[in-house]
Amino acid sequence: MTTMAMAASDAPSGAEYKERIPGNKGIWVGITCEFVEFVVLFVVYFVARAHFPESFEQGAEKLSRLSGTVITLLMVTSSFFIACSVASMRAGHQRRSLYWLVAGLVMALGYPIAKYFEIQWNLAHGINGESGIFFTVYYYLTFNHLVHATWGILGILWVLARHLAGGYSTDDYAGLEALACYWHATDIIWLVIFPFFYVLA
Repeated sequence: MTTMAMAASDAPSGAEYKERIPGNKGIWVGITCEFVEFVVLFVVYFVARAHFPESFEQGAEKLSRLSGTVITLLMVTSSFFIACSVASMRAGHQRRSLYWLVAGLVMALGYPIAKYFEIQWNLAHGINGESGIFFTVYYYLTFNHLVHATWGILGILWVLARHLAGGYSTDDYAGLEALACYWHATDIIWLVIFPFFYVLA
């Protein structure tokens, strides 16, 4: 949330939008840290998979692919809606940008809800963090992603509040753009997690 708040307040304007990176420097520091963290976790995944190939082959078959697919669709759709919000703001359609952002928030909120039902399904089928090395890595990595997604959702709420207060305009929407960058990064990481745990048996 701190990163998102910093992103929203560090807003360039006017000609500064030309030939620049999206968002601002603060958000890219946060995104870089996020990627570094998950690269380390993915290394742990491959090391564990190399030492326990049978556990990883069998574990993926026991997870709910429907839950993984639903979360994937929610993440991708939410990212698309927030990108539409940025594009609308850039085109001067502030109200339309607000609607897209609300739609992105609704889709984003579906992620923790879908995760809750997935965990309930797992527990009902005897799958917990002590069910084997595959599930230990699965819970640790996916919960970490859920934490980052929760920060993103809080960021969406913060940006939405600023949007409602008229905090963004065609010339000044770096906070909205920074949010989109962070959410896309979180979306991309999930698109790596999904095949690792739900598809590759």
